[in-house]
Amino acid sequence: MTKEEIIQLAESFQPKYEQLRSEIAKVIVGQDEVIKALINALFSHGHVLMVGVPGLAKTLLVKTLSEVLSLEFNRVQFTPDLMPSDIIGAEILDENRQFKFIKGPIFTNLLLADEINRTPPKTQSALLEAMQERQVTAAGRNHVLGKPFFVLATQNPIEQEGTYPLPEAQLDRFMYQVNLDYPTFDQEVQVLKQTTEGRKVEINAVMNFQDILNYQKVVEQVPVPDSVFEYAVNLVQKTRPTDSKSTENTKKYIAYGAGPRAGQNLILGAKCNALINGKFSVDREDIQAVARWVLGHRVVLNFKGEAEGVSVENLIQELL
Repeated sequence: MTKEEIIQLAESFQPKYEQLRSEIAKVIVGQDEVIKALINALFSHGHVLMVGVPGLAKTLLVKTLSEVLSLEFNRVQFTPDLMPSDIIGAEILDENRQFKFIKGPIFTNLLLADEINRTPPKTQSALLEAMQERQVTAAGRNHVLGKPFFVLATQNPIEQEGTYPLPEAQLDRFMYQVNLDYPTFDQEVQVLKQTTEGRKVEINAVMNFQDILNYQKVVEQVPVPDSVFEYAVNLVQKTRPTDSKSTENTKKYIAYGAGPRAGQNLILGAKCNALINGKFSVDREDIQAVARWVLGHRVVLNFKGEAEGVSVENLIQELL
């Protein structure tokens, strides 16, 4: 891609984002921050964990996103009896008694892992290689996933019985964790009108997979000043209770903080946020805009923090 092409794509990013957002808004009422986070993560090569109570249109949002982006979409309902082969696929003997690999639902562009914490760690870990390496291993063979590949997982925060909390290694593979809130009064009225009157909403595809790959390359090319790199590293290190830069509250309430992958995600997310806002370089405000999505699931409270009901979000806000 030439320098002129990169500049041209960078200039078209903001209007394309607005187009995407307005198409999704035809179906999804509210949830502006969640939509922004999903689009940001997609163009930053990231995956997203969505946390919210049932009925907040998480599945509908993902399906709508796949339609406006012309992406192949698969949904897997995670249950306690789900096996890794149910996600990845398995080798079987065909009619010629030759082993043949049957691809699982993970071979798609957009994978919705619904209620990911309902399945045991053995099955959860089947996603680890796919999310990091964009490939899966079955029967000793590597199978490369198509591009783009994007995992959106949902988690219900209120039903704890029969759930398996995600291990830290799995959580760290998610670029962002976003929390879905209840709609406002006016938004809920609009939801009822849209869903009970039998109206069918027509949405249009805004881009295809090649456009997405091109924009992902453009996001990588956004320049970042050294001062912003340093700000990101300082922010991540302040979440670690053993670090010399950590605050009093970090030492008091946090068991352990974010690792280097958090810094990488802060920079990538900030680059995309800059383009969304029509800027062609990154500043501290872009880091701050994505920090709560990046750090929220990577900062773990200690016993004192849990006992006193300390909010991780408030701790991150204090660090910012």
